[in-house]
Amino acid sequence: MQDIVYKLVPNLMDNEMQREREFYKTRNLPCPKDMPQVHDSDDKANEQAHQEADYHRQDEQVNVCLECISDKLRNLKRRFIRCSSQATITHLKKFLAKKVLNGIDRYKDIDILCNDELLGKDHTLKFVYVTRWRFKDPPLRLQYRPRVDL
Repeated sequence: MQDIVYKLVPNLMDNEMQREREFYKTRNLPCPKDMPQVHDSDDKANEQAHQEADYHRQDEQVNVCLECISDKLRNLKRRFIRCSSQATITHLKKFLAKKVLNGIDRYKDIDILCNDELLGKDHTLKFVYVTRWRFKDPPLRLQYRPRVDL
């Protein structure tokens, strides 16, 4: 949602950054975003690999509740997860396959639904949230079941 706000309100992001810098300046503190990061030489290779990996931690996050609607599959120990809004239904299927079916390669054996509507494998959680969960309170409630062949 934040990216939509930044697109709708011109210069909002720049103004927020300027106010943050002024906040730190009035308190005679260095702004954390302006400080160069200091690393040990031993950790440089490890840090480089960490920086190259894109974990999507800075993305907009979506709270999701995953509920099992079948007796044939186990319930998750932790039903609530928070993940990037750019995660797809396939990502969730792989997560569920690993947790419930004990094998990520069986992800195609799971269906994920929202409001009793089967979700496409390439739908992002942001798309699902905007199109299927529009005026409802968070978290986004998704149901899973074994795949049904039609």
